[in-house]
Amino acid sequence: MPKPEHLYFFIDPNRCIGCQACVQACTECDTHRGHSMIHLEFVERSRSVQTVPVVCMHCEQPTCAEVCPADAIKRTEDGIVQSARKPRCIACGNCVLACPFGVPKYDGDADQMMKCDMCYDRTSTGRRPMCATVCPSGALAFTTIEEIMRTRQGRAVNDWQFGDQHVRTKVFVLVPTEVTHVNVAIIPLNSLKRSQPPSDPYDVAALLEAQ
Repeated sequence: MPKPEHLYFFIDPNRCIGCQACVQACTECDTHRGHSMIHLEFVERSRSVQTVPVVCMHCEQPTCAEVCPADAIKRTEDGIVQSARKPRCIACGNCVLACPFGVPKYDGDADQMMKCDMCYDRTSTGRRPMCATVCPSGALAFTTIEEIMRTRQGRAVNDWQFGDQHVRTKVFVLVPTEVTHVNVAIIPLNSLKRSQPPSDPYDVAALLEAQ
């Protein structure tokens, strides 16, 4: 059964309180076999305790599936990108490296790539995914666009730019109103200046200054 077309997944980073209720609830999803497919990232850990939930964004043209040599990653007709299929996954790690959002994870015990599938056993029948069901602050929501517009501030975007790669996702993220798409700058490694080590290897002051 396809997911009801009027329901969408929204992430509101400003509402995340870092409680990890979503992480615990994700382990209870029947399709995850006790593993959590969601995790929290610290936005700027050295300066803030602000966290943001990281789930699969379910790209319209999933890079993870494009780089899979075994054709193990499938996208359903209603747009849900699923975990690698166990019989086909060769655990090469291509998807882990290729995903611009850093979502797929290799599970050594299962010898398989596993990731968020938006609790497909639930959302395909119109029920909310486990994480959105338990989120106390509304940072994760599975609802209609009309409800989001009525109850939230900002703009829901699903257009991303990673260097030359344009990505459009099924999952929406709430951002300030003036933002229409998210442009992630890619810094080439060869453009980074490397500090030269001091000529005297025992010059402690120079060593500290070079770091």
